[in-house]
Amino acid sequence: MGSAILVLALPVMIQQLLQAFVGMTDKLFAGHLDEEVRVAALDAIGIGSYMGWFIGIAMSGLGIGGQAIIARAMGAGRNDEARHALGQAMGVSLVWGLGVGLILWGAAPWLAEWTGLTPVAGVLLSDYLRVLALSMPVAAVMLVGAMCLHGAGETRKPATIAVLVNLVNAVMSWALSGADIDLGSLPGNFAPEGTLLVNPFSFDMGVAGIAAGTSIGYAVGAIWTWKALMKGVPDLALERSELRPRRVMIVRFLRVGVPNFAEGIAMWAVNLIVLLFIGRIAVDGGLQGAHIIAIQWESFSFLPGFAIGTAAATLTGQYLGAGDPASARRAVLTCAAFAAALMGTLGVVFMTMGETLTRIISNEPIHLELVPKLLFICGAVQVFFAFTIVVRQSLRGAGDTRWVFLITAFSSYAVRLPATYVFGVVMGLGLEGIWYGLCGEFLIRALLFGSRFFHGGWQKIRV
Repeated sequence: MGSAILVLALPVMIQQLLQAFVGMTDKLFAGHLDEEVRVAALDAIGIGSYMGWFIGIAMSGLGIGGQAIIARAMGAGRNDEARHALGQAMGVSLVWGLGVGLILWGAAPWLAEWTGLTPVAGVLLSDYLRVLALSMPVAAVMLVGAMCLHGAGETRKPATIAVLVNLVNAVMSWALSGADIDLGSLPGNFAPEGTLLVNPFSFDMGVAGIAAGTSIGYAVGAIWTWKALMKGVPDLALERSELRPRRVMIVRFLRVGVPNFAEGIAMWAVNLIVLLFIGRIAVDGGLQGAHIIAIQWESFSFLPGFAIGTAAATLTGQYLGAGDPASARRAVLTCAAFAAALMGTLGVVFMTMGETLTRIISNEPIHLELVPKLLFICGAVQVFFAFTIVVRQSLRGAGDTRWVFLITAFSSYAVRLPATYVFGVVMGLGLEGIWYGLCGEFLIRALLFGSRFFHGGWQKIRV
């Protein structure tokens, strides 16, 4: 079983790590724009990252339905049903992406006001989100298509496409942004002081250029994903005749996907309110940027955890489809152990190398003061976070999205939100206090997901 987990998880892990690198390079470029907009740009990119999270939630709302149904159907040998599910998911993805784009376009000015950004940062955020909004239909094709391939047990093709997308993203974002990278400011004597990597292009689009690079990457990824689906994998390929919407399969998507979408939105909304708390305690700009820089580094831990969770979800769906719940249970526990070992090790790195990691992205004094403290706090709970990620993904793979939603909503609104407000605002502990609440909640969530897993009701869900 360990080899099966590795085969499924390793390509997704590479894909997720590359995604984290792109997020980091976006912030690196923002942190090397003109000095007068640097802090505002990092705040804007930071809030924009939350909308990037929303994009992932929205796409997984559709994609998890396709993934779960395809995995269960192929595990049971019902390949015609799997092909039908794939066609329906891809046909709906274009319309779904258009709707997500409209939401991003309209949310830009409201979000800037809600989070208390400075006027300059608010303008930059609007530029970022509205450029990104234009690419949502192609982003939907790429992201939903990748999840459907995961359901079929094919993780190498999405990972290969992700390599291409991330290279395009990084190169185009740098070229269009106009950022000159001060290599001498990077830690570890990376280059002599004053060494400058001058951007040779004259676009100078700033934050909008960073978003444009991301959008171009999505378009390239959509083309290659569509080609991969048309070519197909063993027993599964995209057929044009299956793209026309059919009510029965869409209802099945909704039965699995709507609770998953609601769960993601519940968690996302809580963290959006946390941004409001940060805006409330901020005297000057910079706190939002510090918050997001810490999350960016933490993503190098939790994104590989999600990769292992993806393997667990695929194996869970396929074992349940084959009528073997004992193997499904064993696969989840094995994946959880792998994730805990990996994320726990990275947690130690966060706790001991916080300042070095911060300097890679920013040398601003407020970031150097706060980010290492936040990384220490989150590093201490990575093992619990790992267990939560794997079990949650596994329950999704089983189609048990209703319980995933209920647990996440309860933990987010009854624990996370009150804790961050009390520690950060009422007790006056500032951004560190907010992170005490954010990370402490992982302990409660791990207990709740563990209870549902060992109860075993997820083994009887129909999708």
